[in-house]
Amino acid sequence: MTVAPYSQDFNEAIRIGRPPNVQQIFPHSKALLVSGKYVDQVMLKKGAAIAMAANGRNQFVMRGALLAAQRANAALIVEIARSESTYCAVNLWNIARWVDSICNELAITIPVAIHADHYGIKNPEDIEPAKIEIPTLFDAGITSIAIDASHMPDDQNLLANMELRHYVPDWAGYETEIGEIKGTQGLSTTEEALFLVQGLNAHGIFPDWIALNNGTTHGIEATGAGIQVDLTKEIHDALAPYYVSGAQHGTSGNNSDRLRRIASNTRTTKANVATALQMVSWGVKVNDYGNAILDESGAFEKVTGEGVTEETWAAMKAHAADNGWTGGNYKKLNLPFENTLLGQSRDVRERMVKRVEDFAYNMMVNVLGCGDTAPLVLEAILTNRSHDPGAKAETIEPADEWTEAKIREKASLICSDKGPEGDFDD
Repeated sequence: MTVAPYSQDFNEAIRIGRPPNVQQIFPHSKALLVSGKYVDQVMLKKGAAIAMAANGRNQFVMRGALLAAQRANAALIVEIARSESTYCAVNLWNIARWVDSICNELAITIPVAIHADHYGIKNPEDIEPAKIEIPTLFDAGITSIAIDASHMPDDQNLLANMELRHYVPDWAGYETEIGEIKGTQGLSTTEEALFLVQGLNAHGIFPDWIALNNGTTHGIEATGAGIQVDLTKEIHDALAPYYVSGAQHGTSGNNSDRLRRIASNTRTTKANVATALQMVSWGVKVNDYGNAILDESGAFEKVTGEGVTEETWAAMKAHAADNGWTGGNYKKLNLPFENTLLGQSRDVRERMVKRVEDFAYNMMVNVLGCGDTAPLVLEAILTNRSHDPGAKAETIEPADEWTEAKIREKASLICSDKGPEGDFDD
């Protein structure tokens, strides 16, 4: 099925397929902002397809990713992590407004989910403030969220998700997580994943995605190890009765063949891409899968005449050096250079966007396999006649086996290695 832009079917999808919060704050918009549930479910329908979840750290990344998805006819997720708001001008409360505006300006008609990534709960004291804050994210246009309490012990992770899920609309995409992203240390286990998903299932909570520590690192992949496909498949196979999909964090810099194996061998339907898109927008030299290429001194190399101007790049490097920022910590340049980047000439801004578009398009079509998934979302919306496609799973676990006391007892029997402290970004 192909739905022409602004056709009768497209306009009907706009009318019935956008969630209530989106309808309220963007009543006259032609941007098809949808629940993350729709994106997940169409990736499963197509098979061996993973949606790009582009971390919109700056306007150039958002514009480039949206243009790439339009070109690929692909459903897209645009996201920002809670922690990214500390070093980016884009945050959990303005990202939907940015995306909606860009979609209308550029006539973007593919479906887009707006995801609040890594909404971190690092200790039990974070839960009460989250009950106030999470609804405000949906008031601002978020259509999907990751409740990330993986920094806490397994029982506290489960209990936090159980408590906070009630503050997320039923129609919204919902991601949960075990194990922070830490490379080869603190790898997730099947036992931990089953504990979390079974406990949620017993209480009528059905995550769309689960994120694992399956061997990736955040930022730049330095070890060459990357995603452990066999471990991921083992965990996904064990979770099959619960119909939860995988969210692949730390995608930037992973070998393209490894990502293709994740797409074909596992139930992964969401891949977070942050650092690669940021570096590409700036003009940093990367290989075909987004890993930055370093010179002999270990510094980033920039392609002359691409990305930011040479003068801006020199200023960015000097600022990073003054602050002791190297490697993945170049992400902290986003906020102090936001005005500088937006203040460059039109041709420079356009080449930054084009570089992201070309990179993201190749990744969507030739690596993640999500091309031509946009019509599947429209078809699902028109079939369901709703902004909510419903849950994939149903309750199969007995609630009386998952009381708080039994949750704590079961957790005490799990052998869990959380590894060193993570940094929570992609």
